[in-house]
Amino acid sequence: MNSARNKKDWKANRKEDKRENRTEKRKENRMDDDWIETLQLEGRKGVLEALNHNKPIDRLLLKKEADGSVNGTLKVIAAKAKELGIVVQAVDRAKLDSIAQSSNHQGVIALCPAKEYVEVQDILNIAAEKGEPPFILVLDGISDPHNFGAILRTADAGGVHGVVIPKRRAVGLTGAVAKTSAGAIEHVPVARVTNIGRIIDDLKTAGLWVLCGDGGRDDNDSLDGTSLYDKDFSGPIALVIGAEGAGVSRLVREKSDIAVRIPMLGQISSLNASVAAGIMIYEVVRSRLSRL
Repeated sequence: MNSARNKKDWKANRKEDKRENRTEKRKENRMDDDWIETLQLEGRKGVLEALNHNKPIDRLLLKKEADGSVNGTLKVIAAKAKELGIVVQAVDRAKLDSIAQSSNHQGVIALCPAKEYVEVQDILNIAAEKGEPPFILVLDGISDPHNFGAILRTADAGGVHGVVIPKRRAVGLTGAVAKTSAGAIEHVPVARVTNIGRIIDDLKTAGLWVLCGDGGRDDNDSLDGTSLYDKDFSGPIALVIGAEGAGVSRLVREKSDIAVRIPMLGQISSLNASVAAGIMIYEVVRSRLSRL
């Protein structure tokens, strides 16, 4: 009887081990997918050299001590990175070990974009060179790489001249974004900025109409939240897309010229960010084609 019970326990434990192994494998695959095709610089000398030559870096990961501080040469690297406006994050050594591609990261890993960023003015220049009214996407807090990649793919198909993203609280041009974009990352310029609100002011000064694709508002908002299909978008336009769930930030809504809603006729009250972006991009396309 004990033998039968032990055999049953052994089978149960083996089944649980297999389930845990599958879970761990999925986690590893997600990590590999997120950084595939994304350049990592590792080691103090290599990272410092990249900073001194102003090489593009999305984020700098530094080993933190038990008290949360960064010591020695790493403190010098952190100061240089912050001077250049690079996001610096102090993490446990275990985190660095888990994503390191070499055996000696020396407590520092620089995560570089899969493609270099451009300036917002570069995007405006592209539209001018094509003789077209500017069509720009401004992404406010999109943190999911698959959403961002899907948006880039639709942006390319819809003739968007470029995309603007914030440096913080948003995903950059990682390998997962590159992969999901199905090659669109090579054709859609992306500018990465410190302050989205300030960029919206600059775009308005440049003559663009800033459309906030966010239905959320309260009684103190001045934006009208009208239907997407009640406006003409054939002129110069910057289309602001917010993160799924959180939507567009209050400051960005207030700075926008107008907010519009995508009509929702069913029981679900919101759409995936990339789906909403696709609908809005192609409403701009429809407006422009109808003017030809």
